[in-house]
Amino acid sequence: MQIRSTNIAKPTTFIWNGKEEITGIYKTPTNNPIYLTKNEVIGDEVSDRKHHGGLYKACYMFSVEQYPYWKKLYPNLNWNWGIFGENLTVSNFNETQVFLGDVYKVGEALVRIAQYREPCYKFGYKFGTQAVLKQFIEHGYGGTYLSILKEGTVAVNDEFILVKRPENSLTVAQLFHLAFAKEKDQNLLNIAANSESLPPKKRVIFNSYIKTI
Repeated sequence: MQIRSTNIAKPTTFIWNGKEEITGIYKTPTNNPIYLTKNEVIGDEVSDRKHHGGLYKACYMFSVEQYPYWKKLYPNLNWNWGIFGENLTVSNFNETQVFLGDVYKVGEALVRIAQYREPCYKFGYKFGTQAVLKQFIEHGYGGTYLSILKEGTVAVNDEFILVKRPENSLTVAQLFHLAFAKEKDQNLLNIAANSESLPPKKRVIFNSYIKTI
């Protein structure tokens, strides 16, 4: 995997249900390296600290390979890297081959594959329709948030070098599907419920779906 674009956002104001709100989803490419800290990307707008930023959502990455699918669905959007609100647009990011808990060296930083994305109304607003939320979930490739184990600078063309992989885990794609599936795989639930790469609240949620005899 290799970084194709580093993206940050300035605060953007919009009106939702008659109320003024601020979002950091309108990310655009930066020509400079970005610095990943344990809680956020330096210089990037994080308007809603309850749902963004922090130890399990410090940085969001999305796959270059998913762009053609969405461009075909929404050809009239102003397309640029970062349109999905990602800090890192990454090439050769195959979500069926990257695992929850994977640790990678990228640039100066050490990162761990963390939790899945739950698309919200701000994403729908940006795409011009709330129908995109269902489409995003059904497509099944939601990118991933990263935990930052060692802070540092990352830049375009930096490669992700696998340092460590958990012995028992599930892929990014499996985790995303598991989160939204009506019928949840019991084996995968057990793995997710015991993964320290997920925040405690998420583990509790997955644990609640485990069937007891």
